[in-house]
Amino acid sequence: MAEAKTGDRVKVHYRGTLKDGTEFDSSHGGDPLEFTLGEAMVIAGFENAVVGMEEGETKAVSIPPEDGYGPRVEELVAVVQRSALPADLEPEVGMVLEAKSENGEVTVVTVTDVADDTVTLDANHELAGEELIFEIQLVAVA
Repeated sequence: MAEAKTGDRVKVHYRGTLKDGTEFDSSHGGDPLEFTLGEAMVIAGFENAVVGMEEGETKAVSIPPEDGYGPRVEELVAVVQRSALPADLEPEVGMVLEAKSENGEVTVVTVTDVADDTVTLDANHELAGEELIFEIQLVAVA
């Protein structure tokens, strides 16, 4: 059987859950995820878990935030005046927006709170600060 190593193109099925069992992503019911090991196409902890697996093997791994989507950074949360948003936008909690900085950089933010005069925007990845549990099955190594 082929063992996955850096530079290999691999196909995996996976199920991602949080520590409380909440599923946040899965490839089951669809095509397997395909990527090249060593090209940082997936989070580091996921990629590291696949290296050394053999075709057909299944394993469960726990990935700390440092090897996932990073720690939560409170400086990436901002409270802005509603007047700073487009007049035709009615913000709702959970809404994903693109914010453009003065130098033209675009950042994806999530609305986490809406008050009468302010809106709280969070630029952290939704899984930042979370320990991620993955069940990974290596389907193929090319």
